[in-house]
Amino acid sequence: MEMPTPKPEIIAKKAELITRLQEVMPKDAVISDPSETRVYECDALTAYKCAPLLAVLPASTKEVSDALRICHEMGVPVVPRGSGTSLAGGALPTADSVILGVARLSDVLETDYENRFIKVQTGRTNLSVTGAVEENGFFYAPDPSSQLACAIAGNIAMNSGGAHCLKYGVTTNNLMGVTMVLMDGTVTEIGGAFLDAEGLDLLGLICGSEGQLGVVTEATLRILHKPEGARPVLIGFDSNEVAGACVSDIIKAGVLPVAIEFMDRPCIEATEAFAKAGYPMCEALLIVEVEGSDTEIDEQLALIEEIARRHNPVELRQSRSAEESAKIWLGRKSAFGAMGQINDYMCLDGTIPVSELPHVLKRIGEMSKDFGLDVANVFHAGDGNMHPLILFDANKPGDLELCEDFGAEILKLCVEVGGCLTGEHGVGIEKRDLMTYQYAPADLEAQMAVKDVFDVKWLLNPAKVFPLLSSDSHRDVAA
Repeated sequence: MEMPTPKPEIIAKKAELITRLQEVMPKDAVISDPSETRVYECDALTAYKCAPLLAVLPASTKEVSDALRICHEMGVPVVPRGSGTSLAGGALPTADSVILGVARLSDVLETDYENRFIKVQTGRTNLSVTGAVEENGFFYAPDPSSQLACAIAGNIAMNSGGAHCLKYGVTTNNLMGVTMVLMDGTVTEIGGAFLDAEGLDLLGLICGSEGQLGVVTEATLRILHKPEGARPVLIGFDSNEVAGACVSDIIKAGVLPVAIEFMDRPCIEATEAFAKAGYPMCEALLIVEVEGSDTEIDEQLALIEEIARRHNPVELRQSRSAEESAKIWLGRKSAFGAMGQINDYMCLDGTIPVSELPHVLKRIGEMSKDFGLDVANVFHAGDGNMHPLILFDANKPGDLELCEDFGAEILKLCVEVGGCLTGEHGVGIEKRDLMTYQYAPADLEAQMAVKDVFDVKWLLNPAKVFPLLSSDSHRDVAA
């Protein structure tokens, strides 16, 4: 994966940059020792690594502003970083860039149960937002698989979703306002604790912008009342295609489960060995969960089970207790870690119309044979958010490149059937060079023109999202 050549004139400013940064924040917040900056050389897409020039860990919006202002004045690129759980290389640094981590920005600033919002600093982890309000009967809906570790800053940058996005939406549907610092240090407030903001939808622009426009330091998030109850049903099938058809039929029937999750045999086997959740050994497995009162749950699950039986399931198991429900979800939440126990893998993130699930799953199986690489499928089936895990050997010459080629073909397939390159992981560096497959040159120019306005010098998160030649031309003009 090609990255820009580091600029020697920027690297030569390292000592001056350290001195200036230490003047505006504690010395322990500026990390320059190469043995320590190595910690920031990659995110969860570990196939690509590059240590930054240095890293800074501000503890307030003011410190973020001061750090960005200094880097802007000195022409130093900045890579914003949440918890480093990005699966698309969204926080991969360049050798002449500064990592700006928000981990120390972790406070709850305001909670309003009457108006159903919470305001937090964006270094706070996703799960701890719910942790701050659950005793009062509320929760924060977006729930990525990495929710124990991922930061709200990264969730906003990538517009993250999770298992329950089918009913509650992704981050953009639960984000009400932000405090954002522009590259020149300007602090701006966008949106807030109200239903909708007048004028341009800048909040919708920022959510999912992958650190290209500014660094979000505070976020006002929508919180919801916990449902009366929830119950999942486990449905096993003898083929991926049949499971995909069942998902499509559930959606067609007008039922709105809170989640429909899919796992295939390779993932089921790895998960069982790792988490021992009691899953049946079948070709494909669905976890379908519904919410509401006991009566509502019974009615919804009865319809879902009726639909499932038309597809001749090999197993149909409804949870009967909180313990059984927790065990069912334990397996799904452990899937990515379980796969990591048996092989190197690259996790993709294409999104397709639900009606295309049977066709796409079949084609992925055929492509797996063509490329000679195994694939495990685990994903949010209810909204067509695919997560194929391509297994490869990182120590085998050529295997990574083969994996990349295979992944590119899967993502192209997603676009061909009417979907898109990403649902919640973002573009980062992983899908950067595939953007021309989904967007025409005029479309990309319009997107880059927006960055021209927010980040005049093109210093924020270099080499991400836009094809390298296109972004280089904008960066050269800005310089």
